Amino acid sequence: MRICTLGAVRTRLLLPLALLAVAPLAACGGSSKPSSSATTPSSAAGSGTTVHVAVPVSANPSKSAKMICEKEAVTDIYEQATGVKTVAPLKPTWVNHVYSCDYVYPNGAKFTLSVKELANADETTAYFNSLADSLHKTKDVVIAQGAFQTANGSVVVRKDFKVLTVDVAKLPANFGVPSAPRGDVAQNVAATIMSCWTGA
Repeated sequence: MRICTLGAVRTRLLLPLALLAVAPLAACGGSSKPSSSATTPSSAAGSGTTVHVAVPVSANPSKSAKMICEKEAVTDIYEQATGVKTVAPLKPTWVNHVYSCDYVYPNGAKFTLSVKELANADETTAYFNSLADSLHKTKDVVIAQGAFQTANGSVVVRKDFKVLTVDVAKLPANFGVPSAPRGDVAQNVAATIMSCWTGA
């Protein structure tokens, strides 16, 4: 499943992030049909209507969770957020309903992407709020259905019944080509993932 390619030129400015809170990009994975952010079941839609449905946690990781560790994600994050190629293959894990993998770079730099899958909106809110406390939220970020940045620059984003964490604690203070503060890198990585993340 292809994550949206946002363009041939990496954008290091965070201005486009505000747009992600309004609507997903129409060119997602080569499809011209944008998804709605509603969680209305498909049976409520009229004939021919594309409806977004939030998918609760199950025994196996969802397609959208697995997107974060696929080759397409590696390429899109390189092109859109870091400008640096990974030096080791991704090794996804699925433990306690968390799908996770490390993006490893030269000189020991790395960040971790993880998705916690939950059963409903209340559980998602409680988990998201618990991370805001435990990771020391410093500011809100305009991505998806709510996001915040932490003291070390990491970003946490909620979407449907999932919470994405971009943990940049093991990146240097400035990272990428061109170099940018790791907090900016975290926001750009989150934006790249969320630009096409449905509830699948």
